Amino acid sequence: MKLRILLIALLAIILQTSCEKELDINEPGNLVPKTVTEDASLPSIMVNETMLHSESYGNTNNSLVIFLHGGPGADYRNGLNVNQLSEDGYNVVFYDQRGSGLSQRHDKELYSIQLYLDDLTEVIEYYRTSPNQKVFLFGHSWGAMLVAAYINKYPDRIDGAIFAEAGGFNKQLLDEYTEASRKLDFFSEVTSDNFYFDQFITGKESEHQVLDYKLAISSSFSYAEGNKEGIEGPSPFWRNGAIALDAFVDIAEDDGFDFTTNLNQYQTNVLFLYGENNSSYGLEFAQKEAAFFPNSEIVRIDDTGHEMIYFKWNSVYPVVLNYLNTIN
Repeated sequence: MKLRILLIALLAIILQTSCEKELDINEPGNLVPKTVTEDASLPSIMVNETMLHSESYGNTNNSLVIFLHGGPGADYRNGLNVNQLSEDGYNVVFYDQRGSGLSQRHDKELYSIQLYLDDLTEVIEYYRTSPNQKVFLFGHSWGAMLVAAYINKYPDRIDGAIFAEAGGFNKQLLDEYTEASRKLDFFSEVTSDNFYFDQFITGKESEHQVLDYKLAISSSFSYAEGNKEGIEGPSPFWRNGAIALDAFVDIAEDDGFDFTTNLNQYQTNVLFLYGENNSSYGLEFAQKEAAFFPNSEIVRIDDTGHEMIYFKWNSVYPVVLNYLNTIN
């Protein structure tokens, strides 16, 4: 009920402001933050014919740790704690994936898994200062799925990998995780509140601001009280990418995917992290994913859930640092 009251109040403010200042909800910056194509002051890189919101921390000649955020369609803001690794001799790179966060928006038909892998290749090449510079991938949720996809396609390009609760390395595992974690009760108050605004705000596929705004509101169900992923509450973000999310949902449903076919070729030890409070993931699911690799270790992060990197970074940090220092 509190969320519904907040939505009504917010809509009233928008309507009042639009009457006074003729506010256009499609005008960049009015509903959600501007992307890099709309705000030149944002840190960005141009790769693979798209402009990505991106930045790095640390000595550019040090081994690269590239962080891949969750989603699809989220951004790296709640993963910025990872930049602490820059104080330990690593060059830490963040980027909002194509069509996500503050990166450039594209039409739905453009998106594909291979395109995202190509983007990652270009990000690596952009930040790499020498051919011998090591590259480690650190993925969370959807980002961890992308790490698996990249290693599966290019097992010789990556020197180590960290998986923080990947949603599933193939369609079967994704369905299993989704069924356990995000199945909605369409008669619950939380669900009703989250979709109440749909009566007032609509958006066409080209109206990215409206759709991204709607996704930001509807995503609040993920941290509702009693959620199965053990998420403590909201974590910060800049902007969601609704079209990117919609595109990859359709790809998964229509085409399926399997990022496990070549993982057995990857001999380097990989690290799996899972949160104690995420009843949808747990040790059993981590073991299923780790089993695709010849060498792996699994570590439980206590007293947290799926958003461990934001809420319990102090517990995640020493585990990640020890792993990186061991194989660097």
